[in-house]
Amino acid sequence: MPEPKVASFPAIRGALKFYKIASIITGVMLLLLVAEMVLKYTPLHLELFLGGSGGFLWFAEAVEGPDGLESTGDGINLSLLILIAHGWFYVVYLFACFRVWSLMRWPFLRFLLLALGGVVPLLSFFMEAIVVRDVQAYLAERESAEASASDSATPATEGAR
Repeated sequence: MPEPKVASFPAIRGALKFYKIASIITGVMLLLLVAEMVLKYTPLHLELFLGGSGGFLWFAEAVEGPDGLESTGDGINLSLLILIAHGWFYVVYLFACFRVWSLMRWPFLRFLLLALGGVVPLLSFFMEAIVVRDVQAYLAERESAEASASDSATPATEGAR
């Protein structure tokens, strides 16, 4: 597998920072989505609303209708907004995963594992810690190797003068 070029290290650092932020946001959104699904699809049958007749934040019952569960609340359906926001932000998360994966030149299986971080609850937090540790260690190791290689090459060229 080819290694990343030293010239791409600044881009890798930027991609890693973007990945860190995206993975944390995606992980939080996924946990909110799981909580929303538990509230709605268990015998509780509740959805979270903002505003409307129930007040600032309130739960409304979801009742069985001809097309499945239907909301009885009025106002802004926060449960639906969480679902939509997570879906769109997952696309951003996939882009962040792709950038880190392609710049680091990892195998495709690693990209699939990164992508699962936005689907499996809590996995994005673990993957974020592992990826950041691995990438930072790799960059530090390569930079120290490059520095020692350039230091050992410098005396030989000075002695030739």
